[in-house]
Parts: sequence; C-alpha cells; structure tokens
Amino acid sequence: MNLKKVLTWLVVAFVVWYVIQAPESSAEMVRNAGEALGDAASSLAAFVTSLT
Repeated sequence: MNLKKVLTWLVVAFVVWYVIQAPESSAEMVRNAGEALGDAASSLAAFVTSLT
C-alpha cells in the first residue's frame, strides 16, 4: 500500500470517529461549510453579473 492510501484511510477513520464522538459539533461544521460555499457562490454570481 502506498502512503496516499494509508493517509486517506486514516482521514476517513478520524472523520467517522469525530462524527460518532461529537455529532452536534460535526453537524455545525458541515452547516458552516455549506453556508460558506453558498456565500462564495453568491459572491461569484454577483461578480459575473457585474461584468455584463
């Protein structure tokens, strides 16, 4: 096995462990990430609209 596969599996295992240990915190992190992506998409759309 190469190092990339091992690191990938370690990250997946950590995420699963974190979700099990702190479901409220992980849900909040996902919610914040979704809001950040939505804000970024809105900003990008406003920028592209302002170009025309």
